[in-house]
Amino acid sequence: MASRPRQRLDTSIPHPARVWDYWLGGTENFAADRECAAEIIAVMPDLPINARAERQFIGRTVGLLAGELGVDQFLDVGTGIPSAGNTHLVAQKVNPAARIVYVDNDPIVLIHALALLDSTPEGATDYLDADLRNPDPLLQAASETLDFSRPVGLMLLGVIEFVADETLALDAVHALIGALSPGSYVAIASSTPSVRMQQAVDVWHARGGAPMVLRSPERLARFFDDLDLLDPGVVSLPQWRPDTLTDYRDREVYQYGGLARKH
Repeated sequence: MASRPRQRLDTSIPHPARVWDYWLGGTENFAADRECAAEIIAVMPDLPINARAERQFIGRTVGLLAGELGVDQFLDVGTGIPSAGNTHLVAQKVNPAARIVYVDNDPIVLIHALALLDSTPEGATDYLDADLRNPDPLLQAASETLDFSRPVGLMLLGVIEFVADETLALDAVHALIGALSPGSYVAIASSTPSVRMQQAVDVWHARGGAPMVLRSPERLARFFDDLDLLDPGVVSLPQWRPDTLTDYRDREVYQYGGLARKH
């Protein structure tokens, strides 16, 4: 397992991975996270639905990639705290030989990295304590587990909204995509604007949370530039190829995403 020097765990400031964990029903969160989560729900009651819709989106995209599309390597950047339905659990259920590298920069995620390394004997998982905004060392470390001369599924779910600078976010994502071989796929999901979503972001910032930006579906589509975007494009997550287990198809979920192929 590759890592940087461990950061100090500050439990007085809410962290997105821990707030997300709370909304998903997890226990790896602290008072500041729960208080912030409650304040956000007061202005945006549906926000826990965003978290659950994104978790289901992981299941559908990774299941498609590992199955029908034959991808057996995944780079999951911004993975968050381990929970049911993580990328390696979905991928290795379909293909036990799948190899997965998780990336995050939250100390509490690092603490739980062993749960992310629970691989099948045939496959492999690794965890990197690294940052999307600094893609070169991330890619170098990931290459110890993944073969970038072969297709990789790049997962960027709930992470680019925390790179507020547009140029930095686009450059970082396109640097990762540039390292992928043709036939690779990129899945992106991110929070999108509404009046209540902006109010939720305002609460987050008032609580000292990391800078966050809401991007419209049109702005999200820029991250897929020069890729072949699969149908139905960049849409509200429950509308992305729903199956019989997909919840929230009857409502607007302000978490949008898509999947694209590198040609």
